Amino acid sequence: MDDDLTLFLESLEAVESLQLVSSNSVFRRPRLYRQRTEDFEKYDDKDFVFRYRLSKETVLFLLEKIEHLLEYKDNRNQSVTPLTQLLCTLRYFATGNFLLTVGDLCGISVATSSRIIKRVANAIVTLRKEFIRFPNSQEEISTVKGQFYKIARFPNVLGCIDCTHVKIQSPDVVARWPGSTHDSTIYQNSQRHRVFESGAYNVAYLLGDSGYPLKSHLLTPYLNPSTHGERKYNEAHIKTRNTVERQYGVLKRRFPVLAVGLRLKLTTSVHVILACCILHNICIIRKEQDPINDGSIPNLEELIQNGQIPPTHNIAADHSYGFQRNYMTQYFGNLTNRN
Repeated sequence: MDDDLTLFLESLEAVESLQLVSSNSVFRRPRLYRQRTEDFEKYDDKDFVFRYRLSKETVLFLLEKIEHLLEYKDNRNQSVTPLTQLLCTLRYFATGNFLLTVGDLCGISVATSSRIIKRVANAIVTLRKEFIRFPNSQEEISTVKGQFYKIARFPNVLGCIDCTHVKIQSPDVVARWPGSTHDSTIYQNSQRHRVFESGAYNVAYLLGDSGYPLKSHLLTPYLNPSTHGERKYNEAHIKTRNTVERQYGVLKRRFPVLAVGLRLKLTTSVHVILACCILHNICIIRKEQDPINDGSIPNLEELIQNGQIPPTHNIAADHSYGFQRNYMTQYFGNLTNRN
């Protein structure tokens, strides 16, 4: 009994000592940050890529490029190192989990998780001109054309065009190009459309599905091919164009947050999407292995499929550009005859 009374009085003294603290001060539990640097030693290469979608070497390559943007200029949040910020963000991209889950993994609050993801995404976006670009030199253009030609012998192809959906939950403002906007509208308001229209690439084509208008530089398939040449043209067109459709699938398997959906402010969501595309291109350049669906994210393939935008009806085409497609049709007809 005496022991209980003593313990009670000591507790009161402890409370009184806390009350002596200035009323302007707030007692806070000290934050403990779990540094992710230990994961470099904890996981082998395979497990590390499984969790972060990038190899250790590529993470360090990326960190070297953006570390200066992640360093805090004051003493606040010095405990959250640039590497920890990057790994927590990659973990979010790789899982699409709630910020609470990502925060728990890194030992930080939801609010801090949100700020870090925004901070890192913004830093990665600064690399866009280096890792998202069209070929500029004649040598680069010739190389790209040659790579596309190897697929189905379609000449002078410089790129394939398509769209995909990324779910954004409860956006707080209307995006410039919401999901209801037609593919062709998005393209015709893009800088790339203006560059092709200017003739800057000379003889070069983009391949698009029937949702796009037929143009001198943009070739679409025949809706109802009736000749041998038209059928062969369509076969080569579809086989070559499928490269972009496959890449959307690879992109969303690598960073499932794009398939699961984003629960961020719209401006941050736009940067996250762009950051994932930049990281995807970095992975291709550095020859990272394509991700596989290991079943860790339920219904991932279904989510990816739901994000695809199937071609609907052929929009009104400007048939003054039909001679380009007719020329290609004759080319494939003659190519088949020679074989």
